[in-house]
Amino acid sequence: MNAIFAHGPKDIRLQSCDSDDMGAGQVRVRMIRGGICGSDLHYFNHGGFGDVRLREPMILGHEVAGEVIEIATGVNGFELGDLVAISPSRPCGDCGYCLAGLPNHCLNMRFYGSAMPFPHIQGAFRSELVIDATQAVVANGLDAEQAAMAEPLAVCLHAVSRAGPLVGKTVLITGCGPIGVLCILAARRAGAARIIAVDITDRALGYAHTAGADAIVNSLNDPGALSDLSHQKGQVDVLMECSGAEPALRAGIAALRPRGVIVQLGLGGAMSLPMMQITAKELELRGSFRFHTEFAHAVDYMRKGLIDVRPLVTHRFALSDFQTAFETASDKSQSMKVQIEF
Repeated sequence: MNAIFAHGPKDIRLQSCDSDDMGAGQVRVRMIRGGICGSDLHYFNHGGFGDVRLREPMILGHEVAGEVIEIATGVNGFELGDLVAISPSRPCGDCGYCLAGLPNHCLNMRFYGSAMPFPHIQGAFRSELVIDATQAVVANGLDAEQAAMAEPLAVCLHAVSRAGPLVGKTVLITGCGPIGVLCILAARRAGAARIIAVDITDRALGYAHTAGADAIVNSLNDPGALSDLSHQKGQVDVLMECSGAEPALRAGIAALRPRGVIVQLGLGGAMSLPMMQITAKELELRGSFRFHTEFAHAVDYMRKGLIDVRPLVTHRFALSDFQTAFETASDKSQSMKVQIEF
């Protein structure tokens, strides 16, 4: 079968790889759709991010959905032909963090398409994938395009859970790529009363507006646009920082009211923090990393029509056009979410 391998910066190749044998408790899935994520783009453009570097060829991809084509004996809950969204998160279930109810912090995590460990964890951009049945969530009633969005939506649902209760709250979201826009949808579903979206491009802010942001701010065109939110020590209850950019974090902290909450999703590398403001306003800084139970919730919300992710998918490419797909996904002036059709 074919798979998309990353060998280094700007070096991805469609190559043959072996099909995995199927064991107890597993199902085999024929891949239909895969979304290109920001981490995939880091491997494509730079060969890694931060201290995480490619040290061997690695199959990319973790936002995927497909059709069940084989079911191991004793596995229940699936039928041949089912559309399933596939969670890329495979915690061990035995380490201290898993047993403490924190599987997203598993010490032996096998997350598709990750160069953090060595040997690397191979990804899901391949023709077929053998998965643990526990990874599959039946998504019948959706199309594969929607089902492949379950993973990034789960990231945002987890971030919303980290923020705490949002009913009636004012939420500031900085960075309006796919994660930022999905956070708008998730925060609104959680009851946020006012959502303010910030980005440096009008195109991204257009998606934020479509997703339901009450106000949009281009911080490049108007660097002081958030100054009114700093009045009387701040007007914002929760900051969801999705860009990984230090200026966005600093501006958001200035807008937070005392005892506000910062949820940091963006992974942009080391940042300096205004600790005097954080201390004096008694702010809480909370990280948000991956997800676990939220994956099934993401599928459920989409199936019930409570969250519509379809406007975010801007481009679809055949597997044979994988190079163009990654180049397009890297160009934020023309793309939001790019998917590959397997």
